[in-house]
Amino acid sequence: MSDYDYLKRILDLVLATIIMLGFLPLFLILTILVKLTSRGPVFFVQERVGLRGRRFRMFKFRSMYADADHRVHRQYVEKLIRKGERGGRTYKLENDPRITPLGRWMRKFSLDELPQFLNVLRGDMSLVGPRPPIPYELEIYKPWHFKRLETKPGITGLWQVSGRNLLSFDQQAALDIKYIQHKSLALDLTIIFKTIPVMFSGIGAV
Repeated sequence: MSDYDYLKRILDLVLATIIMLGFLPLFLILTILVKLTSRGPVFFVQERVGLRGRRFRMFKFRSMYADADHRVHRQYVEKLIRKGERGGRTYKLENDPRITPLGRWMRKFSLDELPQFLNVLRGDMSLVGPRPPIPYELEIYKPWHFKRLETKPGITGLWQVSGRNLLSFDQQAALDIKYIQHKSLALDLTIIFKTIPVMFSGIGAV
């Protein structure tokens, strides 16, 4: 483990712990609201692909109805990657009828992603890095897209503070690779601080 990786892990543990403790009341409130406003589990658990292809279970607050058809999302992602179209935060469809009213509000401010700090504490993810792809995405990746897997995935990253849903998938992937090539604690901290106003403004969210 390099000095950067060691210090980055310490940063992840310290900030993720502080954030989890600081947002604990909101975490509990959202847990109750998700349970009360629609049937189904509180958390949405999905297999994702991390560093060097290692698979792990990523946690989110459930923002969709329990009987949602996930084939709709797969078709959307395939279209986004194959044709290089713009049109969403890669994993979130615009005007998706599968999303609950509470889920739509949580997604606007990225609150559905709060449980991912548990993934950071477990070591599956980092605070900063490429978003972890769903396994079926790899089936349609271009060869250069796989460079995104050369570092631990993150909750936020360079493309999230550089256009969010205004970028095509190729543009997002290019920014992820740029991050990997130039990653440093200074860059990580810059991205974290830039993420805060983007998240709370809801700009670019769907």
